[in-house]
Amino acid sequence: MSYVLPVTGEEGGVVARRPVAWVAAIVLLLEAVGIVFVNGVLATVVDNQRMSLGGLDPSAMSLGTWVMGGVFGAYLVLVAAVLVRTALRNRAPGRFGRIALIACAVVHGVLGAVTVGLVGWSAFALMMVVLGLLVLVLVAYEPERVSADEGPAEEPAEGPAPA
Repeated sequence: MSYVLPVTGEEGGVVARRPVAWVAAIVLLLEAVGIVFVNGVLATVVDNQRMSLGGLDPSAMSLGTWVMGGVFGAYLVLVAAVLVRTALRNRAPGRFGRIALIACAVVHGVLGAVTVGLVGWSAFALMMVVLGLLVLVLVAYEPERVSADEGPAEEPAEGPAPA
């Protein structure tokens, strides 16, 4: 069963895969910059106002916010790099790349559910657009199947399987 996106060009090849991967990479890079910026603002506010939550040290809270923003931003840049490599090669990402894309899609789904209540429907819609782009890249590029005895798997037959 083939899960390749059935958008074909004049030559019969799939044409929607590369642009979707490029757009998803650009969106994730912009999101990484936004995440680092928002965490930087939060860390600065906590540090300037010497806020404390449950007796925690304000400088530790500020440092933790900076670190979390950096780690999450770096993760989004890593996933964007996987998408750029996928777009350049026009082949499915490897095992590590697919795991990174799936994890990023799950994170966007969960964050989308949380943002409905905290931020609103516009933020939810943005998260779902990013989720949709990630899922579309995962579905559009069929993983290559290679067995030990033979070369790459043959193309599946057109039409439904006989009953």
